[in-house]
Amino acid sequence: MSESTTPSSTVLLRRGEVHSPADPFATAMVVERGQVAWVGSEGAADAFADGVDEVIDLDGALVTPAFTDAHVHTTATGLALTGLDLSGAPTREAALALVRDFAAARPDDRVLLGHGWDAARWPDGQPPTRAELDAATGGRPLYLSRIDVHSAVVTTALLDLAPGGLARGDGPLTGDDHHAVRAAALGAVTPAQRAGAQRAALAHAASLGIGTVHECAGPEISSEDDLTGLLRLSAEEPGPRVIGYWAEQDVDKARELGAVGAAGDLFVDGSLGSHTACLHQPYADAGHTGTAHLDASAVAAHVVACTEAGLQAGFHAIGDAAVTAVVEGVRAAADKVGLARVRAARHRIEHAEMLTPETVAAFAELGLTASVQPAFDALWGGEDGMYAQRLGTERARTLNPYAALLRAGVPLAFGSDSPVTPLDPWGTVRAAAFHRTPEHRVSVRAAFTAHTRGGWRAIGRDDAGVLVPGVPADYAVWRTGDLVVQAPDDRVARWSTDPRSGTPGLPDLTPGRDLPVCLRTVVGGRTVFVQPGE
Repeated sequence: MSESTTPSSTVLLRRGEVHSPADPFATAMVVERGQVAWVGSEGAADAFADGVDEVIDLDGALVTPAFTDAHVHTTATGLALTGLDLSGAPTREAALALVRDFAAARPDDRVLLGHGWDAARWPDGQPPTRAELDAATGGRPLYLSRIDVHSAVVTTALLDLAPGGLARGDGPLTGDDHHAVRAAALGAVTPAQRAGAQRAALAHAASLGIGTVHECAGPEISSEDDLTGLLRLSAEEPGPRVIGYWAEQDVDKARELGAVGAAGDLFVDGSLGSHTACLHQPYADAGHTGTAHLDASAVAAHVVACTEAGLQAGFHAIGDAAVTAVVEGVRAAADKVGLARVRAARHRIEHAEMLTPETVAAFAELGLTASVQPAFDALWGGEDGMYAQRLGTERARTLNPYAALLRAGVPLAFGSDSPVTPLDPWGTVRAAAFHRTPEHRVSVRAAFTAHTRGGWRAIGRDDAGVLVPGVPADYAVWRTGDLVVQAPDDRVARWSTDPRSGTPGLPDLTPGRDLPVCLRTVVGGRTVFVQPGE
């Protein structure tokens, strides 16, 4: 496969499998001026062969719409790719050894940055102490975010760089203290380092067949310069397109920064791992119910302001009490401006993990999009996982009920929340199809749709995320095993390969099987990734 494809080229792809509702048996596709122009059979493709700029022989490869990751922190993802990754550390001692080695290898860094520790998975269950980190770094500034990015451990030297009055105890920092030390740490990153991290993250996304990312920025997460710089870089350089969200209750600021919504991680609560998600009943392993940042009246005011301004509103809500506050607030806003206007705005909720039948029904009633991360269940679900530790087995089994959301007609958009969990689109589809709680599983096709078309619908575009004539030519080419069609009456156990089904096939994602390998990613007709050697 060549690397010459540009938006102005007319390209014929042939001798493959094209995943298209326009033709379930398509083996060829024509792209013209950045859009899909035709899909069809190999025999019909001969009519186009002499009138194109390039012919790509797929050699049996699969062509699908490019994935959309609906929740990403791009700069943080790039810094994690190029910085210290503690996600694989099996013990606290191993994590400290990695910190020592990283500090020794980066003598010129003003602040050492790392991510991914998870004490809940370590034998002693304890995070590194400040004294241990001071010793491991030789007294240098260090910021280490927990895997959920809702708390962090730091060195004394970093506390000295942050505003006064911060907690000086030995535990992880949360809430405003965490936001303050994170701002101090990221403030030491130079513009060049930041742009380099963004390029690294977008290049990695492209290599995984991701054509679009939703950047969830905000004043407590990154900075205005970070968002505007990322949007500018995406517009000027080939790569995945970036859709920006700004998590602040300032509609004018979101519009000024180029965001499509005052949304994303506008915190109603925190996270389960850090004991800051807001619950109706106390944590099983802590004597409190977490932290509430916004109540229903604040949610209502923000939804009204965004609806009247023609922007999306959106909220980070994980705990059941936080989700209830959002639902009550959106319903109050609908009472004020009208249900039809609220539904048309397609406001969205990020994470939405602890749902009840009542809140699921409210999502459907109010037209709310659930922007969710199936990898959370793969990582923290199950009877022995972090969810069960925090909530007890019975409550943990209710989390992330994707099947119930789809049955109710709630739009789903899948994402990673990277760097919380890695960019991994096929792994995300697998996690939803093989949810640790069987009653929450969805079909592979439904999960694939949520990770492709769902991301486009979440920004108000119903015409994209599929390979049909007239849509943006955002697609990926994959080396994969046999394609299968999942039987609609059995979501996991039985598979049908009957070609008479008339339904496009997808890779078999049964756990243990290899995931597809991306050979090429194209965004708007421009090739942004080609696998070396292809």
